[in-house]
Amino acid sequence: MTSIVVLGSTNMDLVAYVPRAPALGETVTGRSFRTIPGGKGANQAVAAARAGGEVSMVGAVGADEFGARLRSTLEHCGVDTDLLRTSEGASGTAHIVVDDEGGNAIVVVPGANGTVTSLTHGDEALLGTADVLLLQLELPLSVVVEAATTARRLGVRTVLTPAPAQPLPPELLAATDLLVPNEHEAAALTGLTDPREAALALLGDVPEVVVTLGAAGSLYAARGADPVAVPAPRVRAVDTTGAGDTFVGALAVALGEGRPVPEALAWAQSAAALSVQREGASTSMPFRTEIEAAFGPLGTRETDPV
Repeated sequence: MTSIVVLGSTNMDLVAYVPRAPALGETVTGRSFRTIPGGKGANQAVAAARAGGEVSMVGAVGADEFGARLRSTLEHCGVDTDLLRTSEGASGTAHIVVDDEGGNAIVVVPGANGTVTSLTHGDEALLGTADVLLLQLELPLSVVVEAATTARRLGVRTVLTPAPAQPLPPELLAATDLLVPNEHEAAALTGLTDPREAALALLGDVPEVVVTLGAAGSLYAARGADPVAVPAPRVRAVDTTGAGDTFVGALAVALGEGRPVPEALAWAQSAAALSVQREGASTSMPFRTEIEAAFGPLGTRETDPV
């Protein structure tokens, strides 16, 4: 079983479902509202655990009702929370508007996540037992850099989701094995709007890149090889919140199991496609049996050079 450590955020998602998102200064009437445990870190942890990984979560929740629910949800999903800290004050929150096309707009308030500024000795010891470290950018950048460089020293594969998009310090890029931006984040990092050109440019900083393209699938690029495109299943999206995190969590499990990269990508896209057909982030993430049923028999999937 793939051993995965996730260093990242835990947020309570406050989700309003509306026919269309309001413009600046406009008020619209929503059709429903839900509170759903989320955060990019916790989402990736849940996705990886449901996909069959052995997952531990490092981060912080607040000393409030949201914090207790966030911890309980992770544990219920099979994620180890021994090193998930409880910080005084409020838990992180994400304020999300989802329209009838499944699109979303999100405002994140870090709360307790902002207190995680460095690793503890326990965090470092846990990292030493992992096959894969998953990182995002909803915690202070200082601890993300520290975790990546520690993982590199310990020989642990590091997968970084550069979201929310921001300039990445050279020491973080130098310690990243696989960078997984979406097409908008790839453009923000490189100034290039063509995903293929952006992926190739990013190979100057990291050895492997996967650019996620939503309904169009994903694009994989590695140094010394031609980029390949992996198509996504065609589905009707209900809510795309958490789809990228579902993809990354499932991808980490597949890569940890030694699957060829094209097959791992196709498997992860099957997981993401299942998630967008359901409401919510963590609540929408599929279990391994569902992914395998949607994916079909194992075997390297067809890819197209781009």
